Amino acid sequence: MQENIRRIAPVSTAGLVPQRPATGMPICEHVDPTTLFVDPAYQRDIGERGIRQIRRIIERFDWAKFKPPICAYADVDGVTVLKVLDGQHTAIAAASSPFIGQIPIMIVEADDTIAQAKAFIGQNSERVGVTPLQLHYAALAAGDEDAKTLQSVCDKAGIKILRRPGQYDPAASRETIAVGVIKQLIARRGDKLSKEILEILANAERGPIKSEHIKAVEYLMTSPDHCEMFWPQDLTAAIVDLLTAAEEEADQLAMSRRWPLWKALATVWFRKCKKRRHVARHAA
Repeated sequence: MQENIRRIAPVSTAGLVPQRPATGMPICEHVDPTTLFVDPAYQRDIGERGIRQIRRIIERFDWAKFKPPICAYADVDGVTVLKVLDGQHTAIAAASSPFIGQIPIMIVEADDTIAQAKAFIGQNSERVGVTPLQLHYAALAAGDEDAKTLQSVCDKAGIKILRRPGQYDPAASRETIAVGVIKQLIARRGDKLSKEILEILANAERGPIKSEHIKAVEYLMTSPDHCEMFWPQDLTAAIVDLLTAAEEEADQLAMSRRWPLWKALATVWFRKCKKRRHVARHAA
């Protein structure tokens, strides 16, 4: 036996409580890839980047590099089908190749959409290339309470969470892909204040709402030196008045002061904002 290979050996489980599998072992089958289905409740659409990836797989297809898609049986309108939980790009590439009629797949137990979405999250939560947007919608389909709260806050604020990067409509407003920042915002500030912060940006009817925008408004709405100095609607008005000029000025300010962009943007917006709360307090 070669000296540079090693046998699989168990590691110590001291201090662990091993989990007994909740379902049976997966089974392996060979299927025609065109008989497989994808559920948009937790799977992203195939964009331009995905098409490029699929075309690369077709051009370089090699069984030695093939990873079987993970699937689950599902009932759709009384018909039993196989849904792809992980590996739709591989399945589409195989279906597109004139040299491949069947592929091996691994079938796991996941009886409904919620279980399938949870399986998808488990397969992809640590994988590079799977976006936070995709994981958010998968968690939403799985009934995750944090995902439902995040979606509810955005819905109430009038903000649409896109399903994938690059899906922005140049003519649209109230769109975002900043789910990670919004999730952190809700964890720090709660549902109510988070909605108020997001509403300030939504009501400005700007293009994509970016993470820097959210952080800047959060800072102004929570900083003791700023939060009592303006009404939220006046901050919205300042954002509308400045438009993209604010970000150009913030870029320069961030470089000169060595500040993060969100702090520079907050400073620019605050300078433009009417200081009504301050005036009203002293008038009383």
